[in-house]
Amino acid sequence: MKSARRRSRELATQGLYQWLLSGASAAEIDAQMRTVQGFDKADVEHFDALLRGVIREADALTVQIEPCLDRPVVELSPVERAVLLVATYEFTHHVEIPYRVVINEAVELAKTFGGVDGYKYVNGVLDKVAAKVRPNEAQSRG
Repeated sequence: MKSARRRSRELATQGLYQWLLSGASAAEIDAQMRTVQGFDKADVEHFDALLRGVIREADALTVQIEPCLDRPVVELSPVERAVLLVATYEFTHHVEIPYRVVINEAVELAKTFGGVDGYKYVNGVLDKVAAKVRPNEAQSRG
């Protein structure tokens, strides 16, 4: 059974995918995501933080991600981009979540929603982002 946090990440990723494609407002996407089957099993507070936080800080998060990419951010699939934004937001704003957990959750999201090998790309990029955003934690990995 999926944890409430995992469900909130899944829903936020789906909402961000929609936002990237449609440009709808955070309020519109939030309202629609709340009607999705299984929303009641999500950590609503974490979902709210992720969806609204990523939309609000998308430009700043993208600045953190871009140096770790091998192509322009606009060339990423919307799924990979949404997953990278969610993980980078968690790196930055949820330091209580170990960076390995953030990466593992992002890899699972990429496996669930992305292309065949997209999760490998997400993993590689997030290793680099973690080294920049959480250098002490990433350095002490063993």
